[in-house]
Amino acid sequence: MGSVPFLLKDQKLSTGKGDLAKMTHLQAGLSPETIEKARLELNENPDILHQDIQQVRDMIITRPDIGFLRTDDAFILRFLRARKFHQTDAFRLLAQYFQYRQLNLDMFKNFKADDPGIKRALIDGFPGVLEKRDHYGRKILLLFAANWDQILCFCSDFRNSFTDILRAILLSLEVLIEDPELQINGFILIIDWSNFSFKQASKLTPSILKLAIEGLQDSFPARFGGVHFVNQPWYIHALYTLIKPFLKDKTRKRIFLHGNNLNSLHQLIHPEFLPSEFGGTLPPYDMGTWARTLLGPDYSDENDYTHTSYNAMHVKHTSSNLERECSPKLMKRSQSVVEAGTLKHEEKGENENTQPLLALD
Repeated sequence: MGSVPFLLKDQKLSTGKGDLAKMTHLQAGLSPETIEKARLELNENPDILHQDIQQVRDMIITRPDIGFLRTDDAFILRFLRARKFHQTDAFRLLAQYFQYRQLNLDMFKNFKADDPGIKRALIDGFPGVLEKRDHYGRKILLLFAANWDQILCFCSDFRNSFTDILRAILLSLEVLIEDPELQINGFILIIDWSNFSFKQASKLTPSILKLAIEGLQDSFPARFGGVHFVNQPWYIHALYTLIKPFLKDKTRKRIFLHGNNLNSLHQLIHPEFLPSEFGGTLPPYDMGTWARTLLGPDYSDENDYTHTSYNAMHVKHTSSNLERECSPKLMKRSQSVVEAGTLKHEEKGENENTQPLLALD
């Protein structure tokens, strides 16, 4: 596939002239089930698809402060789907999408998979993307939080900046959202906080968290069916309290706290769609899977990934080895942060205070 650049195509605003055949073409490749789902859940009507798109396009004149660098039918359609065909809300999201890029120009400079910062993040598994979709047709993204520099060195800062990780996630979403099926079915995000240290958490400042929220919640045309926290320590609870005021009500209702209880996770995502790290029936997740997809021939496993578990990586080193440990070439990342079985199934009645599903709401 090669490196995947993020291209904003300069285009003149469309006159909106077209026929029904052209509009129907926008649904080409969708399964009958997905078309019906779009009709029922998103209010998508192929008979007036052209008018819906043109109404959003006509609003562009109201925001001369924003450079709308792409306004073709297929591009606008993903924003309508993200906002259930409410034209005003779809336009507001479209405007925020380009405004976010204008306000954060450095983030989107050389915005492609072979950019050094993005490439490092992708190779370190930020994000992981499962090949198999869940029973609702949603794509499952994984974040193993401890892989954000699981070896902390005195001689250097974090290998992956949070901004590069965010760039890698946004680039991945840009690639995935090209699929009309995912525009309709959406995404699931699972964040495994196993072995995520307090020192690492202290680097998640309000400013960078705000940047992430604005980029993912407020400015991207994706439907997130759920964000699932697994094995979260107490300080992640505290962190959530800080960011909660910045989250929309709809977002808060879709954030679920599972701790080490796999039963509640499996109520929402069936085990046959999950890797063994989450008690699923699939093999352990290979951190290089998505990086290889985006980078193609440019992929190089520069970090010498192994199947060693996270805990086995954390052996004590003498001070004479410190310089060697800090070398990026010798830093290793585990294939999975948690070995299968680390998360436990709680038996019914084992903990009377544990609800089947605890939503952070």
